[in-house]
Parts: sequence; structure tokens; C-alpha cells
Amino acid sequence: MDINVAIIGSGYMGGGIGQVLALAGAKVALADADAATAQTNLERLLTESKQFEEQGLFPAGATETLTRNLSAAPSLEDAVANASFIEEAVPEKLELKRSILAQISAAARPDAIIGSNTSTISIADMAVAVENPERFLGIHFSNPSPFIPGVEIIPHEGTSEAAVATAVGYVEETGKETAVVKDVTGFVLNRLQYALFHEATQLVEEGVASPDDIDTLVRTTFGFRLPFFGPFAIADMAGLDVYNFCYKSLQSDFPERFATPAILAEKIEAGQLGTKSGGGFLDVPADKLADLIAYRNEAYVKMGQLLKDLGPAPLDPGAAE
Repeated sequence: MDINVAIIGSGYMGGGIGQVLALAGAKVALADADAATAQTNLERLLTESKQFEEQGLFPAGATETLTRNLSAAPSLEDAVANASFIEEAVPEKLELKRSILAQISAAARPDAIIGSNTSTISIADMAVAVENPERFLGIHFSNPSPFIPGVEIIPHEGTSEAAVATAVGYVEETGKETAVVKDVTGFVLNRLQYALFHEATQLVEEGVASPDDIDTLVRTTFGFRLPFFGPFAIADMAGLDVYNFCYKSLQSDFPERFATPAILAEKIEAGQLGTKSGGGFLDVPADKLADLIAYRNEAYVKMGQLLKDLGPAPLDPGAAE
């Protein structure tokens, strides 16, 4: 990855993104509120890297690579001057982000791709501060960014297709997976994450289950599947007719909260019931079904073994026993 990168905001998220890009070969300049803060965060990132190497979380030689590729810039302007790719990672405050983005775009090359690591703020609302806004988009890494493989790519209506393709290319060169989504409130990741959390809190408030029991069920049942399959693949394998029946059952007490999605009703009406009928949301070919089931079974057994090898998380009540 032979490019110059600037990370504006070198804290936990920005610093982690800097590690990801620097390990992939980019020359990464970190900038912050002042040069001293950027230098302090650079030293923290190198110390973290040594620990990650010792723990086997970073490859051997990672710290040497980061020492070579990461630097602390004396100012924002110095950091962005020669950068092809700039990632803004300052706190989630719209006016602050607009101010920083205006400074970035005034000092950067006119063709530099500018991304924001925002998780919730409208990309269009920030784009008004950017010169040549067609090169601006959301590039949302997840915490902790060195270890979470997915990245949301969020263009606003004025982002050019070329900028999207370039940003996707830069991110995927680091080994991450990307998904391009629309600039809507919450984007995709947080709408899904908060939908689950919202229902979980209602179950606690209604006295149905404790937080511990809900967490246990999520991580040992449908959450157990999620590293391998998303919600549409899971639904296809379960059977869309089964999902349709379950929606009807849920509607007996929660008619509005669990109204049958129109897109599911359309699939049922068309006789597309998932893998059992050879059609569904992902339309898995019949000749691939046996391979899919074999992969699923192996994946779940290996996930179970991994969890046994790791042992319970330190927050698990059983971990102290």
C-alpha cells in the first residue's frame, strides 16, 4: 500500500485506524489538537503494538513496521499536505467535525480522498464544510479497529463513484471487508445494533429476563451464527415460511412492533421460501445446498471449540469460579 495517509484525531479510534493502514504499508501521519498530543499517542500506539505482538495479536515485526510507517505531525496542515487519503476521527460533534474538515480541505491536495470515521452524523451535513465535496465520504471503522474486519463506506449524494471506488480500494488493501451503504440516519451498523439493544432493554424492563440471561441467549444461539452468516442468510436457511409463521405468532401480543415486513410477504407469495425452495433473499442454488450445510456445521463446531479454548470472558459470572 504505497500511499501517504493522514489521520486527524489520533486517539483510540484514529490511532487504531492509523495502525491498520501503517501495517498495510502506508506512510501515516498522525495529527491532533497539538504536536505533543500526537507524539504521545504515537508512543502509545507503539507500546500497544509491542504488547499485541507478545500476545500473538499482531504479526512478528509489526512494531518495527509501525515505527517505520507511523509518524506524529507537527500540525494538521503538515499531516495532510502530501496525503492521498485523509481520515478524520475527531469526537462526534458536528460543528467540531465541520471545523476540522474545513481545515483539512483547505490544506490538502484537491484530489485527496477525505473520509470521516463518524458512526452517526450525516455525511451530507459534514460535506458542506469540504472543498470539492465529491471526494468526501464516510469511512466508518469499528472499535477496536485493528481487530474488527468490517468497514462501512457511506457516500453522500454528491460523492463521486471514483472516490467511492478509491476509498474501497484503500480500505480493502488493509485486509478489511467493506460494505457501501446510503447516507441515512444511523447508517446500517448502528441501526441494526441499536434495534437489538432496544428490544433487549424492553425485555429487561418487562421482567422477562435479566441482562445476564439475555446476553447468554444472544451469544449462544443466534449470535453464535453471526460471525458466519448475516440475517438474510440465516432466514433463508431457517425457511422464510417459518419466519412468516413466527411473525404471526409475535403479532398476537405485539401487532405493530412485529408487523410482517412487506419484503418477506412478497417472498412468501412468490413461493420463495429460502434454501428449501432454491430461492430466497440470497437465492442459493440447489447444487450448493449440501456444501452450505457442511460449511455451517463445521463452522459452528469450530466456533464452539474456540470458545472452549478461550474460556469465559472476564465479565462472565462463571469466570471468577
